[in-house]
Formats: sequence, structure tokens, C-alpha cells
Amino acid sequence: MSPSPIGRPLTRVDGVAKVTGAARYAADADVAGVTHAVLVTSTIARGRVSALETAAARSAPGVLGVFTHLTMPRLTVPGPTAAYFKRFLPVQDDVVRHAGQPVAVVVAETLEQARYAATLLRVSYEAEVPRVVLADSMADAYVPPPGNDGPNDYLRGDVAAGFAAADVVVETTCTTPLQHHNALEPSATVAEWTGDRLTVHESTQGIGNSQNALMQAFGLPRENVRVVTPFVGGGFGAKGPVWPHTVLAAAVARQVGRPVKLVLTRADTYTSNGHRAETHQVLRVGATRDGGLTAIEHVVTQQVSRTEEALFNSSEPTRMLYACPNVRSTQRAVRLDLPTGSFVRSPEAATSHALESALDELSHALGVDPVELRLRNWSDTNQETGVRHGSNHLRECYEEGARRFGWSNRDPRPGSMRDGGELVGLGMATAAHTAGGRPGSGATVTIGLDGTATIRSGTQEIGTGTSTVMAQVGAEVLGLPAHHVVFALGDTDYPPAFASAASATVPSVGSGVVRAATAAREQVVAAAVADVGGPLHGVPPDRVGTADGYLFVADQPRRRVSYRDVVRRRGTPVEVTSNPVPVPLGYSVGAVFVEVRVDPVTGRVRVRRVVGVFDPGRVLNRQTVRSQAIGGAVWGIGFTLTEHTLVDPHLGRVVTPNLSGYLVPVNADVPDIDVGFVDRPDPASPALGARGFGETPMTGVTAAIGNAVHHAIGHRIRDLPITQDKVIAALSAQN
Repeated sequence: MSPSPIGRPLTRVDGVAKVTGAARYAADADVAGVTHAVLVTSTIARGRVSALETAAARSAPGVLGVFTHLTMPRLTVPGPTAAYFKRFLPVQDDVVRHAGQPVAVVVAETLEQARYAATLLRVSYEAEVPRVVLADSMADAYVPPPGNDGPNDYLRGDVAAGFAAADVVVETTCTTPLQHHNALEPSATVAEWTGDRLTVHESTQGIGNSQNALMQAFGLPRENVRVVTPFVGGGFGAKGPVWPHTVLAAAVARQVGRPVKLVLTRADTYTSNGHRAETHQVLRVGATRDGGLTAIEHVVTQQVSRTEEALFNSSEPTRMLYACPNVRSTQRAVRLDLPTGSFVRSPEAATSHALESALDELSHALGVDPVELRLRNWSDTNQETGVRHGSNHLRECYEEGARRFGWSNRDPRPGSMRDGGELVGLGMATAAHTAGGRPGSGATVTIGLDGTATIRSGTQEIGTGTSTVMAQVGAEVLGLPAHHVVFALGDTDYPPAFASAASATVPSVGSGVVRAATAAREQVVAAAVADVGGPLHGVPPDRVGTADGYLFVADQPRRRVSYRDVVRRRGTPVEVTSNPVPVPLGYSVGAVFVEVRVDPVTGRVRVRRVVGVFDPGRVLNRQTVRSQAIGGAVWGIGFTLTEHTLVDPHLGRVVTPNLSGYLVPVNADVPDIDVGFVDRPDPASPALGARGFGETPMTGVTAAIGNAVHHAIGHRIRDLPITQDKVIAALSAQN
């Protein structure tokens, strides 16, 4: 009998298509008669459009339409149920709410013609002075109502009493900058109308969200809107919500009577797709002399736009992770004249950074090893809800990670370790991220007359290996070889699925696949035992096993029949659809250890080693889960050392709207990354014991690097990114 398909490092089924260029993305959709749209965006951050000169643009070669707030059809603003966060539609009125807001759309026969015509449009403004600097507006901070991630003002126990009982109290203030996603594929929409039916090829992490938004914007029934997304060239949160360009592309396509393609420029993505909001965080931690936490108080202030107040840098780690009886978590908003924020991969990374940095400070103040401090405050219970985790093997992650890293060789004294002329620092932190706890997903399993299975679900492949892993899940449940199962996705004609977000795909889609495949398997078993001429006739169904494409008697494995023969004798394919069922909240955790080298002359920080050991529940595919862990480490390096979006403090305009000014890690910045896993099923997970994991690895890396820099130079840099000038200033202050 062949080994189970679960856990094997199977090569991604879409890999060849992607590296050979055969994969077709949204902008590659082959739609006859397609035209091209270009956005004209505002050059001010606050004010009104006072005049528009469109004649030159309208008369330019190939132009089919120039749409402004005076000529654009009136549309309904989609609601939160469609994950439309912006709360207004641009090109519907003359109000400018942020720099880069679309104020017109130009449609032409070719992209070049549309771009040229857009340069001919003249827009005049009545500008107001914008407010775009968080530090200048802290006095206006307020606590918004509860959001998707729970309360914005949370209290358990008596925080004042907890600090009074502490032997040591550490208070720290840190900031994290505004950051952007920068997926390789910019967002793209190809919209085509056939009468009152709309088909949209969309680069999105949530085809259901896009469908709902378009239904609401145009007042269409669900069956009249189809969204297709076969591949996504990177989705880190920006493509989860629905943004105005999708609705605008569909609107102008209807007006010109032709299909329209709208691909955002790289600069457009900085103002059209959301971002990770800047944060200012104050965190106090109290503990007894032996390291037991007595109180935590965490105040996070972050930017929101003028039109919405959702907070995306959640303080869940502070509320949930460690055993502490007295906790206060306050999440505050400041309205600024900036674009709407959004989820960015590992939203908890910003707040986790503050928490894990403060715990490192506490460990130094107590003289307790950072790993030991966390072990002493480990909890197998969600501290916010009081509900026991399905499983939590974080202790093993600490112990195995420390062993693999060689943590015991660390001299705990800051500034004590050197290698030649470089300062050496070792740091660690906990990785933790929620997984699941979202609406479930459906799936259809069809077993054909040839004995192979096709599984369909309205989810998306955003680069995480969903197509591969879900085929493995289906193969495991059905008892088929993995190469006999095909997983189809990216179409709203398939059963609905939750967005590829919140590390929810594995528990959400996986549970839908498990339920549908289980029911399909039962139908095939029922047909086999009912077949008078078959070898399993009369066998009780609970005695029938399935593996390698065969059904067999559990205690007589040679008494068997193939899936193909059973379905052929049945005469018709077997098809079962599961409906979405909400999935329980899970928590994937881990421990990250980092070594850095710091040049005391130039201030350059190099990450030399990263070791991470994680508990994702059951590992479904060792290769794809390893890729997720490596990707999290790479992004963590960028988050901590290089990434920050610069905004002109007077004009409110992004001044680094490209990858030449917004610095992300390259190969030379990334060391070998050693990752390992505690591979044990979570009994609470309906997806074969696997939990969502993709966002977990990054949450520990940022603080581990910061803690390692402190260990190297003896000074804690609390404002990210940790750039060379800050290191030099810190070292100079000590001399």
C-alpha cells in the first residue's frame, strides 16, 4: 500500500505552468474586442475638483470615453459584507479624500492611446491643507467600536493591582511605519458585459467578495455576476478586500459597450490597494521576580482614513497568548488624509513586535533567559476567551528551536559577542497567529467513470499551494492516489468559499473538501457493497477501506475492487457538494531564533541565521509549508530592516511608489533559513487536523531581529525600520 498523500512534499501542480508562462492571470484573459482603461488620479490629498478640461483627451486618437464625476453613471457604494472597506466610490463626486484618488477614467482602443489621452486631461482643484502625520495628531486619537478582530478596548482582571504586585515593571514605546504589499502582479480587472450579465476576470484573494461588491454596485442578482481568477500573482492582503478600480472598470465597460481591461500601475497600487497602517505603541509589562507575568497594558494607535475606522493591526497576541491574569489592550484610531488601510500579511506582526520586544526587555531586567521567561508564561488556553486550544505545542517549539540554533552558547550580556570587527547578536521571539474562526467553504467532489476525482471550490490560488494541498486532502479522504485528483478553483460558479485571508484557507476550504469527499466516498462504498456481481457485495460499509484507488475489505485487503470499476458499473459519476460550515478558531504558534552581525562603523545590520520551529497542527505538504515559513522570514527581514513607505508630510503624497524607492530584501539580504515543524494533528481542526499557518512565521521574526540587534549593540532601537543611521546614532550615544 502506498504512503498517505498527506505530509508528502509533493511538487506544486501549477509550478510548471507558472515557470513556463502558461499560467493565465487576470490581465491575460483572452477577451475579444477588449479595450483599455487608465486612471487619472488626484495630485492633492484633501479638497475638491474645481474644474475639468476633457476636450483634448476625448478627441485624442482611439479614445472611447473619458469619465469624470460629471459623466460617470451613479453607482451604489458596496457595503462591508462585500469587504469593501473604502466606504465611498471615487469618480462619483468632486470631493478628494486622499492623494492618488481616481478622479477620472480614460478608455481607449489601446493601452498606449489611453495613457496618452490621460496626460491631456486637465484637472483643477480647491486644495485644503491635509493632515497626514500620525505623530502630529495623537491628541485626536479615539477608540472605535469593535471590529472584525474583536474589541478595541479590552480588559481582564485588575491591571492596576497587577502592576502593584509586580517586582519589576518595564515600559516601552515603539513605532512601526506605513508599509505596502507590492505583489509581483499589480491588481487587474477585465470586465465584460453580455446584456445584464457581467463577467469579470480579477486578480483577487476573494472572488466571492468581488462578486458581492459588483452585485451591490450595479443592483444585479448573484447569477448575473461571475468572477474568474485562475491564478493570482501574489496576494498578501491587498487583494482580499474589494477596491474601487474593480467597480470602475465594470462601470466604464458598460458605458462604452466593450470589454475593458484596467491594470493598476505600480504607483496606483500604493494608493488604491490599502496598506499596513503606521503604529505608535506603548506597552507596560509587570512580573514577579521569578518571571511570572502579573499585568500587561498595551495601547496601540494607528492611522485610519477620513471615511472608515477599521483597525487592521490587531492586538490579539497581547490578549490571547501568554498566561497573564490582568491585561488591558486599547486600540486607538487617528483620522488622517491618507488612503484606506487594509490587512497586510500577518496583521498581528506590528503588535507582536511590540509585545515580544517588551518581553525581551523584561527578561534582561529580571535576569531570566528570554526562552525561559516565555516557558514560564506558556498557556494551552486562549487567554482572551478562556477556551482551551485544540492543541498547542509551543513548548516543544522553544526547546527544539533553541537546540537547533545553539541558544545555550549565547552570552546574555549585550555587546559581549564579536566576530572580528563585527558585533554579534542573538535574539528570539514567539510566533503566533490566529487560524480559522471564519466562515467556512463549500466544495463539489465529482468521481468520474474513469475513477479519478475533480474537486471544485470557489477559492483562490494566491501562491500558497492551495491547488496542490487540497488535492492531497481529497486524495487522503477518498483513498485515491494524489495524481488521480484535480482541484479546480477561481470561479464563482463553484461552491462559495471564504477569501484566501486570515490564514483560514486550510481550515475553511480543507473542511469543505473533507466533508464533500467523505460523502462521495460513502456513496462509492454503498454502490460497491450493493453490487450483486462485485467482490464487496454484502460487506458492511464500515468494514470497507479505501487506498491507492481501490476499495477493499479491511481485514481481507486482497478482496478489492477499483474506484473505476465501481463507478463504471454504477453507470453515472458520483457527485457530492458540501455547503459552507463555520470553522473553529485555531492558533498556530512557533519560536524564531535569529543571529545578526552589525558593522559598528557603517551601522549595517546583516541577518546571518534564522531558525524557526513551528506548530501548524498536521503538516499537509512539507514542501509548501516550508515555503510559507521561509517566506515569512524573508518578509520579516524586510519589515524590520528596510520597508517603509515615505509620505510627503505637507502634500500627503507617497514619494516612494515603486520598488526602486520602497526597499524589500533581495537574495543578498537573506541567509539560509532553517525551519522545522511539530507535526501533530490538532483534534479541533476539521481539516484532517491541520491549521492555517501562512501568516504565523513572520510574527516572530521582526522582534527576534530587533532583540538580536539589541544584544549586539547594547541599545534597543524602538522605531522600525532599523536603518544604518539609527544604529550609528545608538552606538555614538554610548561613546
